[in-house]
Amino acid sequence: MIFLNAFLLSGTFCMIAQIILDNTKLTPGHITSFFTVLGAGLAFFGIYDKLIEWAGAGATVLISNFGNMLYLGVVEGYKEMGALGLFGGLLVKSSAAISAAVIIAFVLALFFKPKD
Repeated sequence: MIFLNAFLLSGTFCMIAQIILDNTKLTPGHITSFFTVLGAGLAFFGIYDKLIEWAGAGATVLISNFGNMLYLGVVEGYKEMGALGLFGGLLVKSSAAISAAVIIAFVLALFFKPKD
């Protein structure tokens, strides 16, 4: 059942993104930013954790989970170090995802060349 839930959640997010892309003048960068902020907003209201329980990896591989991780890092940093922890916690939780994206992009760029 969790596979179906993962498919439904991821598919719904992708469908929403495609509808926005087709019917507005927003670029993919705008939509990516929107889903990151949406993930942080859902985490703020306690909804994203329920989505992860319901859909498993279907909720953790989406860009909205990056917003969720950023929010959780800020909250954790604030609890541990106060106001300065807002920035430190942000980097602690999200640094693995950012580092992985940079390293994977670099390795792929070595093997694949863009077409003219």
